[in-house]
This record gives sequence, structure tokens and C-alpha cells, in this order.
Amino acid sequence: MKILRLLNIIRVFLRYGLDELLFLIPPFKQVRFLLYLSPWQWMSRKYNRAQRIHLSLEALGPIFVKFGQILSTRRDLLPPDIADELIKLQDNVPPFPGDKAREIIKRNLGKSVDRLFAEFEDKPLASASIAQVHRARLFDGTEVVVKVLRPNIAKTIRSDIALMYILAGLIEKNWSEGKRLRPTEVVAEFEKTIFDELDLIREASNASMLRRNFSDSTLLYIPEVYWDYIAKDVLVMERIEGIPVSDIETIKSHGIDLKKLAEDGVEIFFTQAFTHNFFHADMHPGNIFVSQQGQYMAVDFGIMGTLTPEDKRYLAENFLAFFQRDYLRVAELHVESGWVPKNTRVDEFESAIRSVCEPIFERPLSEISFAQLLIRLFQTARRFNMEVQPQLVLLQKTLLNIEGLGRQLYPQLDLWQTAKPFLENWMKQQVGVRAFAANFKRQAPVTLERLPEIPLLLHGVLKQLNDGELETVLRPDALHSIRHEIRRANRRTVWSILGSGLLIAAALVLGLEPSSRYMFDPLWMSAGLGIAGLLGILISLRR
Repeated sequence: MKILRLLNIIRVFLRYGLDELLFLIPPFKQVRFLLYLSPWQWMSRKYNRAQRIHLSLEALGPIFVKFGQILSTRRDLLPPDIADELIKLQDNVPPFPGDKAREIIKRNLGKSVDRLFAEFEDKPLASASIAQVHRARLFDGTEVVVKVLRPNIAKTIRSDIALMYILAGLIEKNWSEGKRLRPTEVVAEFEKTIFDELDLIREASNASMLRRNFSDSTLLYIPEVYWDYIAKDVLVMERIEGIPVSDIETIKSHGIDLKKLAEDGVEIFFTQAFTHNFFHADMHPGNIFVSQQGQYMAVDFGIMGTLTPEDKRYLAENFLAFFQRDYLRVAELHVESGWVPKNTRVDEFESAIRSVCEPIFERPLSEISFAQLLIRLFQTARRFNMEVQPQLVLLQKTLLNIEGLGRQLYPQLDLWQTAKPFLENWMKQQVGVRAFAANFKRQAPVTLERLPEIPLLLHGVLKQLNDGELETVLRPDALHSIRHEIRRANRRTVWSILGSGLLIAAALVLGLEPSSRYMFDPLWMSAGLGIAGLLGILISLRR
């Protein structure tokens, strides 16, 4: 079966003139002239290389279409013309029969469709590469949509991915550009993403969390998940009625402010990524609708992104450094975050970033693509051996979608001006006295719980040192700098112990039962706690 599929892939490649890749392999380079004598080359010359790749992936079926869509986000690897063309790939997949959908629903939920729903439309509302969606109505009158995975889709995906790994290995081994493009790594990334999409219980939990995050917001509406009707291959959600975000004329006809709508989209993205640390990573126009009141509505939650606290901090600082055109800080942040190797020369990296950014910044801000600038930055960083950061790839893809969507709604959208206040406010919340106090409050219970262990741990270390069981190995050339660091560390330790002691003492007294606190004079106790806490904060900040 795999042989037949592989032969079909080769046939499609020949049909669209992609056999030119074969002649890039060293043994065939000497007879490359045969390429121009091939009849299929004459038939495919009306298309450029990007269009031929697009057509080949469409001809190979839904899994390769999905692969092309995800590949289009890897602009750090692909030439711009190919990336732009692959974005156009659409899931124009014929639907599977309604009776087959009924069988899958019954197998997953244990009841027939007639017992689960008052109404169920066999003709699907939409059909894509992984699943299709049907209209339905619950017995209480609630209008819903039922998402059903395609039959045997997991088996088909495994088979095609196995062949992708074979092709990726051949490209990586025999093509000079293979190692730079990392095709095996790209296929592995695709494999993880697509298998995540196959679990509809996971998608339901994503939707539920996103709905909870925006429960008090008027910016974004997420349909409700009906957990009694959820299984691995079936997902039932509230049916929403909205205007496709790409239908600009209809949106205008409802008197919706397009400028505000575009700016709201930017705010939604940064709120998800930086405040909630959980963002919808597949926000293309097909998944976004607008209510008649001008509120965004989202569907399809199979691909979600998250960022670590460190990534959020470094990204926010990177964005703000860009706003200020502080390229040295951008270079330093890449090294500090570990995105590029520690031995990278910061001055050379800064120079490379400046050469990319300065020509762009000479244009009006409203004409500068934030996402394209980020892509160019990642491409530059790759020259300095920047490791692939999957979470940043998802973020880049989402930002590209959001900016494209915003500019489609309002061409004069200044994403920089819209994003800057949000990032500045977020950074204020992460640093300074307020952030210190919030962090201390969050960590206080754990600190107080572990406080009794510290004397025992300290005693154990000192005993090992006294008994000669604690060994250290020092390089002779490092002794001088270590002596200097020890002196500085000693001073920091003294101030840390003093500041922490005052803060902990204040926290311990506050933690006493009210009856115990009455032992102290309330006025003197309040004053003492205030002074102790203030001194603790000041001493800790001095450190």
C-alpha cells in the first residue's frame, strides 16, 4: 500500500515538474539537461515553482494540503514566494456521507443520533481535511453544531506522515540546502500538530478554557461546549450566527466601526498571549466571525499556543526595544533568553539586526508590517544558529494572521501604536514594587512552609564542609574573579537575610489568629508591622 502511495506521489511530482528536485541530488546533476527534454516540463512551464508546489499538494489530498498550510508558517525556512503561495491552500475536501457520520456519533456516544438530537442535518455545513461539521438541535431547543472526525483519518495520516519522513530524509541527505531547511524537523512538528487536532476532547477543553478567559470581556465570544456530547471523535458546541470576517461589505452595512474592530483584534491577540498565556493559534479568516454588535466570534480550537513566563518577558522586551529602535537590546535579549548560543558576538548580531530593520523603519509606521519584521528577524537569527522555537513559530503565525486580518478591515491600521500601550502596561505589572509585592504574596505560603527546613539544610551543608565531604573544583585562572564574586555574594546574602527576615516576621505576625494578635497593642503592632515590611522591601530592592 505504501509503495502504491509513494508511486502516486512521484507521479504527481512529475506531472507538475517537481522532478527538478531530483536533479539537485549529486549523482543526477551531470545529466540535468535531460530535465528540459521531459514532456511534463513543457506542460508545467506555465506555472512558477511556488504554484507547482501548491498544485502538487492539492493533488496529493487533504493531509498534504494541511502540511502545506502549516509549512506556510515557516517563513524562517521557506523563500517568500513559496510561503505566500502556500497560504492560499484551502481545505476544499469532498464531504463523507451523512450516514457514516451517524455511525461515528453512535459508536462514540453510545446512542443513535435520533436519541441524542431532536434534529440532525445529514448534509454537512462545512467539510475540511480532518473533520466535517453538521447542524443539529438538542431536545431542549438549543441550536448546536456537531463536529465529526473523518473515518479512518488517523490511519491515513500515519501512512502519509511515514512517507513524508522518507522524502524528508532523502532531501536532508542529498540536497545542499537540506540541512538548513531541516525537513525532518518540519515533518515532526507537523505530526505533533495534526495528531493534536485528532483529539476532539482536547479541542473541547481548549474551547472551554478560552471561553472562561473571556467570560467577562466584550471583545471575543467563544461558543459553549456541551460536555455530555463530547468524545474523541465527536464534538458538540453552541451554534453561533455571525458575519464572516472577510465579508467587509456586510460588516459595514451593520454600521460596525472597522477601525475599532481591527484594533480590538490586536488587543485580543496580545491579551491571549501575554495576559492569559493561552492563544488561539489558527486565527485565519475562516475561523473568525463578527456579531451584528461588532464582537469577534471564534471557532475551531484544535491548535492553541502557550508561552513560558520567560518567553513572555523576553518577547515583550523585544517588542518594546523594537519600538525604541534599540537593536543592541534586541541582540542581548536573544542571547539572554537562550534563543541564540551564549557565545554569539552581540555586536555582530546587533549589526545584522540593524541592517534588516533600519530600511523598514524609514517608512511610515502604518505601512510597516509587524509580523513581517518579526519574520525577518527570525531569518537573521537563523544565521547565528538560532534554534527553532515551536512556541515562537505559532506566535509568529498568529501575529501574521491577526495583522493581515486587521489591515484587511482597516488598511491604515497602525499595529505598533495599538500594541505599544498594552505592552508597556504589561511590563509595568511585571517589574517594580507592585510586581514584587504580588510575587511575594503568591510565594509567601510556600516560603513559610519551607522556612523550618532551612536550618536543617544549612546544618547539613556546614557539616559536610567541616567533615571534608563537600568538594569544589576551581580553575586557577578563575580564582581571582571568584574571590571578587564571593565578597559581593557575601554582601548580598547579608542584605537578603536581613530583608527577608523582616518581611517573614511581618508575615508571621499577620498570620497569627486574631486572638493571638490581641496580646500586642494594636496601634504599636500596626506601626511595627508597617515599618518592618517597608524596611524589608527597601532592603530587598537595595540587594
